[in-house]
Amino acid sequence: MGADNQQVPTLDNSRMPIVPTRHRSPTQPANFTRLQLIDDEQQFSGKLSSYMKTKWSLADAGFDYNVVAVFGSQSTGKSTLLNRLFGTRFDVMDESQRQQTTRGIWADRGIDGMKVLIMDVEGTDGRERGENQDFERKSALFSLAISEVLIVNMWEHTVGLYNGANMGLLKTVMEVNLQLFGSNRESKTLLYFVIRDHVSHTPLDNLAATLKQDLDRIWSSLSKPDNLSDARLSDYFDLKFTSLPHKVLQPENFEKQALELRNQFTHRSSKGYVFRPSYKRNVPADGFPHYAEAVWEKVVSNKDLDLPTQQELLAQYRCDEIAATALVPFRECIDKVRPRVQEGEIVKDLGSLVQTERTRALAAFDEQAARYHKDVYAKKRSSFVQVLDGELHSLFLNQVKNASSQAATTFANDCQKLLEEAVDDYIFSDIVGEVRKRVTKWFGAAIDSLTFKDAAWTFNSEIKQLESQLNATTAKLRSAEMERALEQIRRSTRDHLSDVIADKLNNPNDGDMWAGVMQGFEKSTNKAEAMMEHRMESTGIGRTEHQQRAQLMRKLHKGLWEDMINSLREEVADQMVLLKLRNILEDKFRYDENGLPRVWKPSDDIDSQFAAARGVAQALLPKYSRIDASSLLTSTLKGWDSGQFFPAGFDIDRTLTLISPARQRELSKRFGREADALYLEAKRAMVSTQNHVPMWVIVLLVLLGWNEAMTILFNPVYLILTAMVGGAAVVVHNLGLWGPVLRTVNGFASMANNHVHELLVEAVNRTEPNNRSRSSPQSSGKEHRSRRSSRSGSSKSSSDEIELEPLGENGSGSPGFASAGGESDEKY
Repeated sequence: MGADNQQVPTLDNSRMPIVPTRHRSPTQPANFTRLQLIDDEQQFSGKLSSYMKTKWSLADAGFDYNVVAVFGSQSTGKSTLLNRLFGTRFDVMDESQRQQTTRGIWADRGIDGMKVLIMDVEGTDGRERGENQDFERKSALFSLAISEVLIVNMWEHTVGLYNGANMGLLKTVMEVNLQLFGSNRESKTLLYFVIRDHVSHTPLDNLAATLKQDLDRIWSSLSKPDNLSDARLSDYFDLKFTSLPHKVLQPENFEKQALELRNQFTHRSSKGYVFRPSYKRNVPADGFPHYAEAVWEKVVSNKDLDLPTQQELLAQYRCDEIAATALVPFRECIDKVRPRVQEGEIVKDLGSLVQTERTRALAAFDEQAARYHKDVYAKKRSSFVQVLDGELHSLFLNQVKNASSQAATTFANDCQKLLEEAVDDYIFSDIVGEVRKRVTKWFGAAIDSLTFKDAAWTFNSEIKQLESQLNATTAKLRSAEMERALEQIRRSTRDHLSDVIADKLNNPNDGDMWAGVMQGFEKSTNKAEAMMEHRMESTGIGRTEHQQRAQLMRKLHKGLWEDMINSLREEVADQMVLLKLRNILEDKFRYDENGLPRVWKPSDDIDSQFAAARGVAQALLPKYSRIDASSLLTSTLKGWDSGQFFPAGFDIDRTLTLISPARQRELSKRFGREADALYLEAKRAMVSTQNHVPMWVIVLLVLLGWNEAMTILFNPVYLILTAMVGGAAVVVHNLGLWGPVLRTVNGFASMANNHVHELLVEAVNRTEPNNRSRSSPQSSGKEHRSRRSSRSGSSKSSSDEIELEPLGENGSGSPGFASAGGESDEKY
């Protein structure tokens, strides 16, 4: 924008590498549109109306314009920031001289057609004005009252400081603003904090939180009018925070983020667009000069902005200095123990140690600061105590968390160890309660050591948190204890129930088998329930906790039932069922009604006896296949079929089938084969008893062999040989080795027969060539054919005859030789 209301062409931000700004051409004189609205003598300019019309073209804007002001310490780059954001040409500081640039309040309009009036306010804390802060307060109050957005420009390193961040000035300005303009709540002011040279690793959110706390503390300490005693900071101000990189060290990042910040003032579509309807002052543009002048006159005439006395200023300075000195040894002591606490260590006597240092720091402050202005001293002492207690509280809180963690761990470990080492009939609640009492007492002592009389903190939330952790751990231990109790009760019940099941299934004909099994299950369940009741009482699950007790009981019932089913399935495994059926078959077939073994005679009806015994055994297979649980319906285990005995959703019918129909058919076949083997064995035994030697044959053998017997008896050699052979026969008979002996004898006989055959063949081969040389080929062929015909026709001859065939030169059989014909004879 040039002179005589000349508009500057609109700039395209999307194609510019940096934020647009006006630059003075080295060959042309400067033509500025800025106006010194208020000079350094506090005089309001009468040219504002003319500039609104001719220079800035805002007089006819109506309500469609905005006002922005900047506030901050001297030499923080306020003018540079405004030039970057709005394209203005406010004077910037000459860094080679480092002196005040802006004096008074200057105003200008932004470029690019922005209907924004920008005010560049003289910086605070300048050496040119020294202790005269009258203009600083008045200019700040004027900017706060007239602008919609007040940019608070500050360095990053001043965040958290009181005077360095102009918090004292803001407090005075806010208090007077509340008194002068507080009754008008129709519009707010946006305090936009721009943190410059943000180069540290501290996040912007943390810096913003610090500034919010400072502003809230300032607002709460304001002296408000009676009708505004309940006023809040948010009723008059909105807060917004941003940061910019270092302009010299990070020029590219600075220009980039400055451009993003500019978009918040220029683009309505921007997410962070700052000009909101709630900030409007409802002053038309043509009436703005009169409105601004009236506000300035009211500010200048106000006496509440007078500077404090020199005595108060001295007290403030000296108290801050004394507090900083007294804080050094205190922080040195804290810094020695802080790493240990942060690593999880519980430092012994931490409370007494730091309390001593706190008392020493306060004594050092009181000794020197008490000589200055009493009101200032009291306020500074309160602030100093807050600083001390703030650092102590963070340290103590860390120690309390360490103690809480150790207490929870100790409670869990000690309880687990004592429960594992406890003997029978121990009481869970007594063991856990004793450990909890000891741990809670230790934690309470740890907290008491960190609390003193004038401490501004409590650890009630940490105590409640530990209580919650102990309750959760107790619940886990109780659950584990009940699981262990369930397993112990099931294990002790399982052994007894397995014996009952084995006895009943091995004797299926002694009464009702399944009724006996169910009766045993009922007795075992009643006994297990009594044991479970005792364990629940000792664990602390009272009778009033009906739901939990019922849930545990149903879990016990389900476990006992599954144990019984598993035992039954083991008893009805394939081999076990076949063994049971075979035993029953043998009991019915081999033994009579008196339990005596049967010796089958030819006159006995073995077939009918076997058929009856096999029928009895096979009839038990379907009985073993499915549990008959009908007896439970009349037992004391009432409700088992309606979900009261077992957990909801448990399918008991699925567990009643022990052997599927396919397995029944397979087992029936296998049992039939084993039964047939038993039947055949009985038949062979009966036949062997029938084929005995008649008595008359024995008498005849004795008479005919009398002489040979006498010869053996009276000859020592024969007698000894006979005794040895007889003794060997007795041993073989008693050991049942006749089969292996006979097989061995047959083997030796076969070997001897083969050996004799080989000898005879070899003899024939030796003599056969001579006979063959004296005979003609025709006669040899005839003889050979005659032998073959005689051999083929001798099927009725004795098997002991040996048929010999002529051998060739290579020892091969004669068939190949005979088939060769005359050709073979010629070669021979």
